[in-house]
Amino acid sequence: MLLNLTDKVQQARLQLKERYLKSDKPDSKRDRTFFNMVKNETDPLFELIEKWEELALKAVKDREVSVHPQQVQSTRENFELIILHSYYIDIKQKRYMELHQAIDYVCQMIIDTLTKKY
Repeated sequence: MLLNLTDKVQQARLQLKERYLKSDKPDSKRDRTFFNMVKNETDPLFELIEKWEELALKAVKDREVSVHPQQVQSTRENFELIILHSYYIDIKQKRYMELHQAIDYVCQMIIDTLTKKY
């Protein structure tokens, strides 16, 4: 289950990166229609990362994966940041890519650990 969710996080991360790179900044950050569209599109992503964090922390506790709890929590925080920055395009590309790579690093560690066990 964690492996499956981690794959989904990775796919979502790549889709968000694509959105960040190809989208223009919104005309107004206070546009209610834009806000509602963002909320509808991102709610499933926030739910995904919440479930992922729960399962990943359990796997850390059970010593199924070799990452620290802090890395799992940071990955959730970073993922939530790129969700929002992918729509509002309000940080520099360098910073966005740092967040993007940090998520990839932890997810890849989890995938590597879990695939070696099976």
